[in-house]
Amino acid sequence: MKTKFFKYSVLVIAAMAWGVSVKAQEVSTDTYSNYDTQKDSHGNSIERVHTYTNGKEYSFKLINGKVSNLYVDDVKIPPEEYAKYSVEINKIKEQIRLDRIQAEKDRAQAKLDRAQADKDRAQAERDRGQAEKDRQQAERDRTEAVSSRGQAEKDRAQAEKDQVQAGKDREQAGRDREQAVKDRAQAELDRAQAVKDRAQAEVDRKQAEEDRKLMAQMINDLINDKIIPDEESLREVTLNADEMTVNGKKQSEEVFKKYKTRYNRFANYNFSYGNSPGIHTYRGIHMSSPRQ
Repeated sequence: MKTKFFKYSVLVIAAMAWGVSVKAQEVSTDTYSNYDTQKDSHGNSIERVHTYTNGKEYSFKLINGKVSNLYVDDVKIPPEEYAKYSVEINKIKEQIRLDRIQAEKDRAQAKLDRAQADKDRAQAERDRGQAEKDRQQAERDRTEAVSSRGQAEKDRAQAEKDQVQAGKDREQAGRDREQAVKDRAQAELDRAQAVKDRAQAEVDRKQAEEDRKLMAQMINDLINDKIIPDEESLREVTLNADEMTVNGKKQSEEVFKKYKTRYNRFANYNFSYGNSPGIHTYRGIHMSSPRQ
């Protein structure tokens, strides 16, 4: 059974705030991409990318355009092996560039569409005013044509046509106003969702940093307790509410209780940490959902 793991990634959404540009997620049957861009306090451009393409999941940072912190299918890739993935990473970077260009075009087009809708509504208002004037003129014409009933009838027929057209104009103006209200409501929903996405991303980032610090502390305790001689010898650690293993060896009840108490956050999850390459191994921290 495949374990559900927490992945510390940044969600996408379309918005602008705190110098951050968040792209909406693009989903198909075999590809999706999430990414955001921000600048740190030193002015460096930092992009976080999380994408699935051609059957593989990629997660990395671009700091001033340079790849950092690369993961492929949840496996952290050492910098000296980045060149092996340069073709796929360049494709991802190019797609990000194209997405940004398209998003800018979409925003520009939306602005033009809203401006045109405003013009249409203004024109409809002018048309209604003109229709009213036409009806008034028709009434004067009918008064003047009392001696000629045939002409008056024609005038009335024309006035009726004008009324029908004016009614159509009013209906269209009403539809335009309703659409404008819907557009504003949707824009507000999009802004609210973007705020939520940024807040969740910050929570995930802080939690990931805390977990890394806690893992470093655990490794130091394992060395101090002489369970492992040094950090390089650690291949795997697991800890949950029932037991603890180090490098595949189940630890004593005394050791288990000590680490369960000290690392209660890890123990409350199906926690594991891998530090060994290979087909059946992994690197980094993995935690499933909390035990119920």
